[in-house]
Amino acid sequence: MPEPVTPALLADAPPAPPRLLILGITACPTGIAHTYMAAEKLESAAAELGYEMKVETHGSVGVEGTFSQDDIDRADAVVIAADTKIDRSRFTGKRIVSARVADGIHHPAALIRDALAAEPSAAVPSAAGDGRDSGTASAGRADFGGTLYRALMNGVSYMIPFVVVGGLLIAISLSLGGEATPKGLVIPEGSFWLTINQIGVLGFTLMVPILSGFIAYAIADRPGLAPGMICGWIATTGAFYNSESGAGFIGGIITGFLVGFVALGIKKIPVHRFIRPIMPILVIPVLTTVIVGGAFVLALGQPISWVFSSMTTFLTGLQGGSVIVLGLILGAMVAFDMGGPINKTAFLFGGALIAAGNPAPMGMVAAAIAVPPLGMGLATLIRGRYFSKPEREAGIAALFMGFFGITEGAIPLAAAKPLQVIPANMIGGAVAGGIAALFGVTDSVPHGGPIVAVFGAVSGVPMYFAALLTGAVVTALVSVLLLGISARTAARHASATAPASAAVSVADASGPVSPATGPDRSAELESVSATMPPAKKTVLDYIDERTIVLDVDETDRDTLIRSLAGLMSTTGRVTDEALVIQAAFAREEHGTTGIGDGIAIPHAKSDGVTAPVLAFARSRNGIDWNSTDGSPATLVFMIAVPEAAAGTEHLTVLAQLSRALMKPAFRAALQAAATPTDVLEALAGQVGAKKTVPAGI
Repeated sequence: MPEPVTPALLADAPPAPPRLLILGITACPTGIAHTYMAAEKLESAAAELGYEMKVETHGSVGVEGTFSQDDIDRADAVVIAADTKIDRSRFTGKRIVSARVADGIHHPAALIRDALAAEPSAAVPSAAGDGRDSGTASAGRADFGGTLYRALMNGVSYMIPFVVVGGLLIAISLSLGGEATPKGLVIPEGSFWLTINQIGVLGFTLMVPILSGFIAYAIADRPGLAPGMICGWIATTGAFYNSESGAGFIGGIITGFLVGFVALGIKKIPVHRFIRPIMPILVIPVLTTVIVGGAFVLALGQPISWVFSSMTTFLTGLQGGSVIVLGLILGAMVAFDMGGPINKTAFLFGGALIAAGNPAPMGMVAAAIAVPPLGMGLATLIRGRYFSKPEREAGIAALFMGFFGITEGAIPLAAAKPLQVIPANMIGGAVAGGIAALFGVTDSVPHGGPIVAVFGAVSGVPMYFAALLTGAVVTALVSVLLLGISARTAARHASATAPASAAVSVADASGPVSPATGPDRSAELESVSATMPPAKKTVLDYIDERTIVLDVDETDRDTLIRSLAGLMSTTGRVTDEALVIQAAFAREEHGTTGIGDGIAIPHAKSDGVTAPVLAFARSRNGIDWNSTDGSPATLVFMIAVPEAAAGTEHLTVLAQLSRALMKPAFRAALQAAATPTDVLEALAGQVGAKKTVPAGI
């Protein structure tokens, strides 16, 4: 018979080793939902790994769960999952890993592992930049790549409207006012359509400076904006450096990053306190503009000009060789930089030979010109889940621009995903140029796209369209293939970084756990985190049966948001439905509120709301919400709060809802609900303080 356990035996037993303590910080731009979801996921992953974790949330209610100095001293590692600036000076010497808030939701175990594997940081800057540099060389390189990506996406998001507006105005003016002449499609002087065309050209002219400026802004904040735009203009204006063509959107990307990091470097220079106030408005912008602008004109301009002239000489030498090789090269060049120096070299080469009596090269160019916008527009239709909503919208506009031979229509997609889109464009363009060369297609005007065939400027029209459409399909398929490979590679990398000895499945490291198969951790997470202050109200104070709808057939995100706003207006808490809808759409433009696991939490802060209100919809077939895991949203909670209500009690309550949605048991209860009352009962079981389901708000 075993000896009974006595206090004396316990006293003689060796002490249990202390559990590792992980500190986490979560923050999203709005601080309503993703902040608390990431916190819940990190806490759950740490519990399964056997670690202790404390999470500090930076939400709209303010900073909660603030770490004590003792917490920081004890911490073995720090995980920051944030899309806002975080001051990390207090964590000097700690193992740190930084990531987006979405990674905290979808890859919590991997983040914890990476943090524990990092080297202690030597020094952490307090608030320079976005404060995301990692404590290790490898993590630093990874986060540097993340900084580049976020800056690029910032520039692309601001550039897209200029591309769409400028391109569509040019296309409309050409289609309604253009005439085919030996010089191309020309709009008569004095025509109303010429004015429309000039406005469109202005939009295109501003496109690259905007891209450059907002890349710099994302890196260095406001001091980088003006220098970024000015240097972006320099990059596209070849006259500054004796080139027949500017550097195009690739030059704008280069100037954007150069300006951003130069301005950021100047910001870190210690100066006297009397000079400090004028640094961001005078010293930094002027010095940055002179340094980057001068470098581009003096150092980068001449190589661009040399490349331009060398390529023209090379193409001239190919005329006596294989015509198919010439077509392949011209097509690839046209599709490479979409209006940049490589594109312009091929275009001007083809245009010059028209006057020399050889319209065949222009036929090759004309077929390839439309391939990037048509191909990438088609790709957004084939695999929309690989693209954000603004990118899908840009894809539709690109289809229209492609008809009129406006290659620049594909630039937003190429700038956002250059490693996948540019090779696909070049392959498709080469195919189009090669087919046009093989069948002797000619073009008697210096323009391209289907529109030139409509105006009768092309010979061999059937094969011209065959070349153009084949190239577009090839571009679409290759881009989808490359994007799919990138997505699978990222998933495999996440799986590979999951701790092998942990009690966490690969699914936890590579993506969200589904309600059907994921582990039910509701028991260990039943109580709200100790860092969350007690709320006087619960979610049930903001929702009732009037704002709940089950098994809707709607499949469009925007339509469902409008419907939920309409339900909210029946409570009397929404006074201007249009303002609420507009605010919700604006939030989606900033970043999707589809967080995976079939969940979406659209939210709006608006003056059209007098008091907080919550609506819920369960979708029968799921709605494409551009979720990071690609899953359609079936559970949709929409939140609307007054614009001036930040930091009030209801946001704490809604944070509890966000945490509850991370629990598989709660999601399963919502999926099984037969009536709105069942939904309210499920909510009551999670957030608790109400004993009865309210009859109305």
